[in-house]
Amino acid sequence: MASFSGYLPYAFALIIAIPFLVLLRQFVFTYIKLKEQEIKLLTVKSNTGNKAQSYERMTLFMERIKPSHLIQRFDKDLAVHEFIFLTEKAINEEFDYNSSQQLYITKNSWKNIVDSKNAVIELLHKTYREISREATLDEFKTIFIMNFINGEDYISATIEDLRREILIIA
Repeated sequence: MASFSGYLPYAFALIIAIPFLVLLRQFVFTYIKLKEQEIKLLTVKSNTGNKAQSYERMTLFMERIKPSHLIQRFDKDLAVHEFIFLTEKAINEEFDYNSSQQLYITKNSWKNIVDSKNAVIELLHKTYREISREATLDEFKTIFIMNFINGEDYISATIEDLRREILIIA
């Protein structure tokens, strides 16, 4: 028995230390798990912010390509073909600038945005083909607006789709 008595303090310390180490290990793993969840939550929040900003930017783009805004952009002394060229260039440049937003927007919404952009450009060219060559820029702008008003309002429909989607995300 005497030989075991020398080890008794160590055995006692081991009996006390094992539950403490098990609890410490459990605490560390729980803490790590909670931190991983926090990081995931922050990532989701960050992506939600990016998505919201993308929807805002694309809504602004859609507003800017409305014919009522396009006709106010350039000098009134331009020829009709110059106005069309500059307007189409401005639309395409702004679209290219915002094209990275498609990462955060649904495929359907992105398709609607592209279709709306192309429809506005096509309306510019269609209106130009329909007017006489002697028409002034003001006459062209009036006919352009009237063609848009009399046609389908694809821009407002696209903006409304973007609104619905952002409400789902936010």
